[in-house]
Amino acid sequence: MVAPNPQDGRLTRAVTGTDQDGAAVDLAVVEERPLTIYLNSQEIVTAMTIGDYPEYLALGFLKNQGMLGTDDEVTRVEFDEDLEVVVVRTAIETSHEEKLKKKTRTSGCAVGTVFGDMMEGLEGVSLPKAELRTSWLYKLAHQINRTPSLYLEAGAIHGTVLCQQDRPLVYMEDVGRHNAVDKIAGWMLSEGASADDKILYTTGRLTSEMVIKTAMMGIPVLASRSGFTAWGVEIAREIGLTLIGRMRGQRFVCLSGEERLVRDMDPADAPVEEKKHRRKSAG
Repeated sequence: MVAPNPQDGRLTRAVTGTDQDGAAVDLAVVEERPLTIYLNSQEIVTAMTIGDYPEYLALGFLKNQGMLGTDDEVTRVEFDEDLEVVVVRTAIETSHEEKLKKKTRTSGCAVGTVFGDMMEGLEGVSLPKAELRTSWLYKLAHQINRTPSLYLEAGAIHGTVLCQQDRPLVYMEDVGRHNAVDKIAGWMLSEGASADDKILYTTGRLTSEMVIKTAMMGIPVLASRSGFTAWGVEIAREIGLTLIGRMRGQRFVCLSGEERLVRDMDPADAPVEEKKHRRKSAG
Protein backbone atom coordinates (compact mmCIF):
# COMPACT_ATOMS: atom_id res chain seq x y z
CA MET A 1 0.00 0.00 0.00
CA VAL A 2 1.24 3.48 -0.89
CA ALA A 3 1.25 5.40 2.39
CA PRO A 4 3.03 8.06 4.46
CA ASN A 5 6.09 7.01 6.42
CA PRO A 6 5.52 7.94 10.09
CA GLN A 7 9.24 7.54 10.71
CA ASP A 8 10.23 10.09 8.06
CA GLY A 9 11.96 12.83 10.05
CA ARG A 10 10.92 15.52 7.55
CA LEU A 11 7.21 15.09 8.33
CA THR A 12 7.25 15.73 12.08
CA ARG A 13 9.27 17.77 14.52
CA ALA A 14 10.08 17.14 18.20
CA VAL A 15 8.67 19.87 20.45
CA THR A 16 8.81 20.23 24.24
CA GLY A 17 5.97 21.78 26.20
CA THR A 18 4.46 21.62 29.67
CA ASP A 19 1.25 19.93 30.78
CA GLN A 20 -1.49 21.08 33.16
CA ASP A 21 0.73 20.22 36.14
CA GLY A 22 3.76 22.07 34.79
CA ALA A 23 5.63 18.88 33.91
CA ALA A 24 7.72 18.78 30.73
CA VAL A 25 6.11 16.94 27.80
CA ASP A 26 7.89 15.84 24.63
CA LEU A 27 5.69 15.73 21.55
CA ALA A 28 6.01 14.98 17.85
CA VAL A 29 4.12 17.62 15.86
CA VAL A 30 3.32 17.58 12.15
CA GLU A 31 5.39 19.82 9.89
CA GLU A 32 3.65 22.33 7.63
CA ARG A 33 5.44 23.85 4.66
CA PRO A 34 4.47 25.75 1.51
CA LEU A 35 4.41 24.12 -1.90
CA THR A 36 3.93 26.32 -4.97
CA ILE A 37 2.32 24.62 -7.96
CA TYR A 38 2.95 25.77 -11.52
CA LEU A 39 1.19 24.62 -14.68
CA ASN A 40 3.79 25.21 -17.38
CA SER A 41 4.89 28.83 -16.85
CA GLN A 42 1.84 29.93 -14.85
CA GLU A 43 1.82 30.00 -11.05
CA ILE A 44 -1.44 28.44 -9.87
CA VAL A 45 -1.46 28.21 -6.07
CA THR A 46 0.68 27.85 -2.96
CA ALA A 47 -0.63 25.07 -0.74
CA MET A 48 0.36 24.36 2.86
CA THR A 49 1.27 20.69 3.07
CA ILE A 50 3.31 18.20 5.08
CA GLY A 51 5.64 17.83 2.10
CA ASP A 52 5.37 14.19 1.03
CA TYR A 53 4.30 13.11 -2.47
CA PRO A 54 4.48 16.68 -3.90
CA GLU A 55 4.20 15.46 -7.49
CA TYR A 56 0.95 13.60 -6.75
CA LEU A 57 -0.42 16.64 -4.91
CA ALA A 58 0.30 18.95 -7.86
CA LEU A 59 -1.17 16.59 -10.45
CA GLY A 60 -4.25 15.87 -8.36
CA PHE A 61 -4.89 19.52 -7.53
CA LEU A 62 -4.75 20.54 -11.19
CA LYS A 63 -6.90 17.58 -12.23
CA ASN A 64 -9.55 18.22 -9.58
CA GLN A 65 -9.70 21.93 -10.39
CA GLY A 66 -10.38 21.16 -14.05
CA MET A 67 -7.02 22.55 -15.21
CA LEU A 68 -5.87 19.19 -16.55
CA GLY A 69 -8.39 17.69 -18.93
CA THR A 70 -8.54 14.22 -20.43
CA ASP A 71 -6.95 15.57 -23.61
CA ASP A 72 -4.02 17.24 -21.85
CA GLU A 73 -0.81 15.24 -22.15
CA VAL A 74 1.47 15.64 -19.14
CA THR A 75 5.04 15.49 -20.38
CA ARG A 76 6.95 16.11 -17.13
CA VAL A 77 6.44 16.80 -13.43
CA GLU A 78 9.42 18.56 -11.88
CA PHE A 79 9.88 19.05 -8.11
CA ASP A 80 12.54 21.38 -6.70
CA GLU A 81 12.88 20.62 -2.99
CA ASP A 82 15.02 23.69 -2.24
CA LEU A 83 12.57 26.09 -3.89
CA GLU A 84 9.52 24.11 -2.70
CA VAL A 85 8.06 24.25 -6.19
CA VAL A 86 6.38 21.70 -8.47
CA VAL A 87 6.05 22.40 -12.19
CA VAL A 88 3.61 20.29 -14.21
CA ARG A 89 4.38 20.53 -17.94
CA THR A 90 1.97 19.63 -20.71
CA ALA A 91 2.48 19.07 -24.43
CA ILE A 92 0.30 22.08 -25.27
CA GLU A 93 0.57 25.36 -23.36
CA THR A 94 -2.41 26.15 -21.10
CA SER A 95 -3.93 29.39 -19.83
CA HIS A 96 -6.21 29.72 -16.82
CA GLU A 97 -6.22 33.41 -15.95
CA GLU A 98 -10.02 33.68 -15.98
CA LYS A 99 -10.42 30.54 -13.88
CA LEU A 100 -7.96 31.89 -11.31
CA LYS A 101 -10.02 35.08 -10.95
CA LYS A 102 -12.97 32.96 -9.81
CA LYS A 103 -11.07 31.37 -6.93
CA THR A 104 -13.05 31.37 -3.68
CA ARG A 105 -12.34 30.15 -0.17
CA THR A 106 -14.24 27.11 1.09
CA SER A 107 -14.97 25.57 4.48
CA GLY A 108 -12.38 23.35 6.09
CA CYS A 109 -8.86 23.62 7.35
CA ALA A 110 -5.65 24.64 5.61
CA VAL A 111 -7.43 27.31 3.56
CA GLY A 112 -8.97 24.91 1.07
CA THR A 113 -9.90 26.55 -2.21
CA VAL A 114 -12.35 25.70 -4.94
CA PHE A 115 -12.90 27.60 -8.17
CA GLY A 116 -16.19 29.32 -8.81
CA ASP A 117 -17.01 27.26 -11.89
CA MET A 118 -16.06 23.89 -10.38
CA MET A 119 -19.73 22.86 -10.13
CA GLU A 120 -19.95 23.11 -13.91
CA GLY A 121 -17.66 20.10 -14.16
CA LEU A 122 -20.36 17.92 -12.57
CA GLU A 123 -22.79 18.38 -15.44
CA GLY A 124 -21.32 15.54 -17.48
CA VAL A 125 -20.47 13.25 -14.56
CA SER A 126 -22.01 9.78 -14.68
CA LEU A 127 -20.95 7.52 -11.81
CA PRO A 128 -20.83 3.74 -12.27
CA LYS A 129 -23.42 1.48 -10.66
CA ALA A 130 -20.82 -0.26 -8.50
CA GLU A 131 -21.74 -2.65 -5.71
CA LEU A 132 -20.87 -1.77 -2.10
CA ARG A 133 -20.93 -4.55 0.47
CA THR A 134 -21.23 -3.72 4.16
CA SER A 135 -18.68 -6.43 4.92
CA TRP A 136 -16.15 -4.39 2.91
CA LEU A 137 -16.91 -1.26 4.94
CA TYR A 138 -16.44 -3.03 8.26
CA LYS A 139 -13.20 -4.67 7.17
CA LEU A 140 -11.81 -1.44 5.72
CA ALA A 141 -12.53 0.54 8.88
CA HIS A 142 -10.87 -2.18 10.96
CA GLN A 143 -7.74 -2.26 8.75
CA ILE A 144 -7.37 1.49 8.28
CA ASN A 145 -7.61 2.24 11.99
CA ARG A 146 -4.66 -0.10 12.58
CA THR A 147 -2.44 1.13 9.76
CA PRO A 148 0.70 3.00 10.94
CA SER A 149 0.05 6.66 10.28
CA LEU A 150 1.18 10.18 11.05
CA TYR A 151 -2.09 10.63 12.94
CA LEU A 152 -1.10 7.94 15.42
CA GLU A 153 2.40 9.42 15.62
CA ALA A 154 1.52 13.11 15.98
CA GLY A 155 -2.21 13.75 15.43
CA ALA A 156 -3.54 17.03 13.92
CA ILE A 157 -3.82 15.56 10.44
CA HIS A 158 -6.39 14.19 7.99
CA GLY A 159 -6.28 10.83 6.25
CA THR A 160 -7.84 9.71 2.96
CA VAL A 161 -7.66 6.18 1.60
CA LEU A 162 -8.36 4.82 -1.89
CA CYS A 163 -9.85 1.33 -1.58
CA GLN A 164 -10.97 -1.48 -3.85
CA GLN A 165 -13.63 -3.71 -2.28
CA ASP A 166 -12.12 -4.51 1.15
CA ARG A 167 -8.50 -3.61 0.30
CA PRO A 168 -6.85 -0.25 1.03
CA LEU A 169 -4.65 0.69 -1.96
CA VAL A 170 -3.36 4.23 -1.32
CA TYR A 171 -3.29 5.98 2.07
CA MET A 172 -2.54 9.71 2.03
CA GLU A 173 -2.40 12.17 4.93
CA ASP A 174 -2.05 15.95 5.09
CA VAL A 175 -2.92 18.99 7.16
CA GLY A 176 -5.92 19.57 4.90
CA ARG A 177 -8.27 16.83 3.73
CA HIS A 178 -8.35 18.56 0.33
CA ASN A 179 -4.61 17.92 -0.07
CA ALA A 180 -4.97 14.27 0.91
CA VAL A 181 -7.68 13.76 -1.73
CA ASP A 182 -5.63 15.59 -4.36
CA LYS A 183 -2.64 13.32 -3.67
CA ILE A 184 -4.84 10.30 -4.36
CA ALA A 185 -6.17 11.91 -7.55
CA GLY A 186 -2.56 12.54 -8.61
CA TRP A 187 -1.60 8.92 -7.95
CA MET A 188 -4.58 7.71 -9.99
CA LEU A 189 -3.67 9.99 -12.89
CA SER A 190 -0.01 8.98 -12.76
CA GLU A 191 -0.80 5.25 -12.61
CA GLY A 192 -3.75 5.30 -15.00
CA ALA A 193 -5.92 3.71 -12.29
CA SER A 194 -9.63 3.14 -12.97
CA ALA A 195 -12.13 4.74 -10.59
CA ASP A 196 -15.15 2.57 -11.44
CA ASP A 197 -14.75 0.03 -8.63
CA LYS A 198 -13.12 2.25 -6.01
CA ILE A 199 -14.17 3.57 -2.60
CA LEU A 200 -12.80 6.78 -1.12
CA TYR A 201 -12.51 6.70 2.68
CA THR A 202 -11.75 9.87 4.65
CA THR A 203 -11.48 10.90 8.28
CA GLY A 204 -12.85 14.38 7.57
CA ARG A 205 -16.33 15.85 7.20
CA LEU A 206 -18.33 15.01 4.09
CA THR A 207 -18.53 18.55 2.73
CA SER A 208 -19.63 19.81 -0.68
CA GLU A 209 -16.01 20.02 -1.86
CA MET A 210 -15.25 16.46 -0.77
CA VAL A 211 -18.32 15.23 -2.66
CA ILE A 212 -17.45 17.26 -5.77
CA LYS A 213 -13.82 16.09 -5.82
CA THR A 214 -14.83 12.44 -5.38
CA ALA A 215 -17.33 12.70 -8.23
CA MET A 216 -14.85 14.52 -10.48
CA MET A 217 -12.45 11.62 -9.88
CA GLY A 218 -15.19 9.23 -11.04
CA ILE A 219 -15.34 7.37 -7.71
CA PRO A 220 -18.90 6.19 -6.89
CA VAL A 221 -18.57 5.81 -3.09
CA LEU A 222 -17.39 8.23 -0.39
CA ALA A 223 -17.21 7.08 3.24
CA SER A 224 -16.10 8.76 6.45
CA ARG A 225 -15.84 8.39 10.20
CA SER A 226 -17.16 11.93 10.45
CA GLY A 227 -20.48 13.59 9.66
CA PHE A 228 -22.11 15.42 6.77
CA THR A 229 -22.96 18.93 5.63
CA ALA A 230 -26.39 19.56 4.11
CA TRP A 231 -24.97 20.78 0.80
CA GLY A 232 -22.65 17.79 0.62
CA VAL A 233 -25.64 15.46 0.99
CA GLU A 234 -27.71 17.45 -1.53
CA ILE A 235 -25.01 17.30 -4.22
CA ALA A 236 -24.36 13.60 -3.60
CA ARG A 237 -28.05 12.84 -4.11
CA GLU A 238 -28.22 14.91 -7.28
CA ILE A 239 -25.27 13.12 -8.92
CA GLY A 240 -25.94 9.63 -7.55
CA LEU A 241 -22.88 9.27 -5.32
CA THR A 242 -23.12 6.86 -2.40
CA LEU A 243 -22.39 8.76 0.83
CA ILE A 244 -21.58 6.83 4.02
CA GLY A 245 -20.84 8.73 7.24
CA ARG A 246 -20.37 8.24 10.98
CA MET A 247 -18.59 4.94 10.37
CA ARG A 248 -17.57 3.94 13.86
CA GLY A 249 -17.31 0.36 15.02
CA GLN A 250 -20.46 -1.45 13.96
CA ARG A 251 -22.41 1.66 12.98
CA PHE A 252 -22.75 3.88 9.93
CA VAL A 253 -25.34 6.09 8.20
CA CYS A 254 -26.04 6.12 4.45
CA LEU A 255 -27.57 9.40 3.24
CA SER A 256 -27.24 8.93 -0.53
CA GLY A 257 -26.85 6.13 -3.05
CA GLU A 258 -28.57 3.45 -0.96
CA GLU A 259 -29.18 1.42 -4.14
CA ARG A 260 -25.49 0.37 -4.27
CA LEU A 261 -25.52 -0.99 -0.72
CA VAL A 262 -25.59 -4.76 -0.17
CA ARG A 263 -26.08 -5.60 3.50
CA ASP A 264 -24.24 -8.91 3.49
CA MET A 265 -23.01 -8.85 7.09
CA ASP A 266 -24.78 -8.63 10.44
CA PRO A 267 -23.41 -5.54 12.23
CA ALA A 268 -23.15 -7.63 15.38
CA ASP A 269 -20.51 -9.75 13.62
CA ALA A 270 -18.36 -6.73 12.68
CA PRO A 271 -15.05 -6.27 14.52
CA VAL A 272 -15.40 -4.28 17.74
CA GLU A 273 -13.35 -1.09 17.72
CA GLU A 274 -11.06 -1.27 20.74
CA LYS A 275 -10.53 1.97 22.61
CA LYS A 276 -6.79 2.14 21.86
CA HIS A 277 -7.52 2.03 18.11
CA ARG A 278 -10.35 4.55 18.09
CA ARG A 279 -9.32 7.33 15.81
CA LYS A 280 -11.31 10.47 16.43
CA SER A 281 -13.02 11.79 13.35
CA ALA A 282 -11.09 14.81 12.15
CA GLY A 283 -13.17 17.94 11.69
